[in-house]
Amino acid sequence: MGQNNYNGALQKPIASGFNATSTTTDVIKGIDLTGKIAIVTGGDSGLGLETTKTLTSAGATVIVTARDTEKAKQNLIGIDNVEIERLELTNPVSINAFAEKFLASHRPLHMLINNAGVMWTPLQRDERGYEGQFSTNHLGHFQLTAKLWNALKKANGARVITVSSSGHHYSPVLFEDVNFNTRNYDKFEAYGQAKTANILFTVELDKKAQPFGVRAFTLHPGVIFETNLTRYLGVEDFVSLGVLHADGTPNAETEAALKKILKTKEQGAATSIWAATSPQLNNIGGVYLEDVEITNYDPNSYNSEAAKINPPGIPGVAPFALEPEAAQKLWALSEELTHTKFNVE
Repeated sequence: MGQNNYNGALQKPIASGFNATSTTTDVIKGIDLTGKIAIVTGGDSGLGLETTKTLTSAGATVIVTARDTEKAKQNLIGIDNVEIERLELTNPVSINAFAEKFLASHRPLHMLINNAGVMWTPLQRDERGYEGQFSTNHLGHFQLTAKLWNALKKANGARVITVSSSGHHYSPVLFEDVNFNTRNYDKFEAYGQAKTANILFTVELDKKAQPFGVRAFTLHPGVIFETNLTRYLGVEDFVSLGVLHADGTPNAETEAALKKILKTKEQGAATSIWAATSPQLNNIGGVYLEDVEITNYDPNSYNSEAAKINPPGIPGVAPFALEPEAAQKLWALSEELTHTKFNVE
């Protein structure tokens, strides 16, 4: 019987030796990735670019997927051992085409880093009618991982890293209406639902995949303002988040709290790098990480309202993101919505 992180069974810090200020350079020190193959979705900008730079610096070959390959080429100039491929996570045809091309190369896949994502967007739907944040952040990566399964198995020790967020505290997965067909759309709740799905997917994937040498991890990278993810926010959103007062003036208390936890991109990508490469995690999986450590789990400290009045988010992982029933139900729903049978065998 393998491990599983249902109800936080494995959510215990392991004294990694790193912390919130650790950088990708700190984490990758002494690790040789020569001959290893990685795929990083959205690996041409933001935290994805830092992840790509770090993995290639340690000798890995990184396949960077991007919606705009010309822009990706410009962003990746000067970085060796990089291949660029087009991928649109809301388009199942694009996902299948990318996966088939990679599988045709007959290479193993040692690291799949599901990094790309959107945050706090207005209501958008993909061509199937699915809500955009759920489609991009979860469904696309679920289908991609499923299609690359044989390459992951071939690696004899692969890792699947899915970038979540402390924003998952905003909402569980509401199975009765994941696509906001009948309930009023709330971009914060939609983001929270998608990021909770990332965690539930990781919990279930690790349980199923570990007999084949594949482990899965999910994480909160931290609060980083050096990315473009908040581009959809207006003044009223910053008021609702508590960053601004109702009259539009800054909230000094919130500003002070943010300054204490803000990270650089190098610090923000450090947890992804640790999850993908550290030997400290060789015998565990299915866990939620933050600040380059397995975060502690205390279900009694969770308050669903706390995230809505605390803009930086609350630490740790919400109980609803580790529920076995929800993890299993999400897997079945994801297969149904993507028309993709993910047989882990």
